[in-house]
Amino acid sequence: MTTDASSADSPRSADSPRPGWVTAAAAVVAVQGVVVAGLGATMLVMLLTGGRADDTVQALTGAATVLALAVLPLAAARGLWLRRRWSRGPAVIVQMMALPVGWQMAQNGGVWLAAGAVIALTALAVLGRLMSPAAAGALGIAPREPRDA
Repeated sequence: MTTDASSADSPRSADSPRPGWVTAAAAVVAVQGVVVAGLGATMLVMLLTGGRADDTVQALTGAATVLALAVLPLAAARGLWLRRRWSRGPAVIVQMMALPVGWQMAQNGGVWLAAGAVIALTALAVLGRLMSPAAAGALGIAPREPRDA
């Protein structure tokens, strides 16, 4: 086990190729981040172009919050792409947040049902892969050894 902080977050060895599912998970999480950022930008543009808001400060705060929330999946996607060990936690959190969003969308029926199903199933697939032992190995997360008491 290494104690060097720089090697703990360094990418896995350059001679080992990135598994395809890590690339796919990074792409899915990046798309999620881009969608959230697009929503925040749309909220901001609507506010600045005269969109009717009952409370301008509340609308601005909402747009800023959504834009700030986009940072988590985008950072996680970059970390997964570079196979950084810290990236699995934020990516899992993003998928856990996507599950209720997908469920709520699916409750509205019609095209929302399809969109919600895609969001939820994608989140479940990414969660399943990220929590697998293969993911731990690909991201350089070694199993914990029991400590002597």
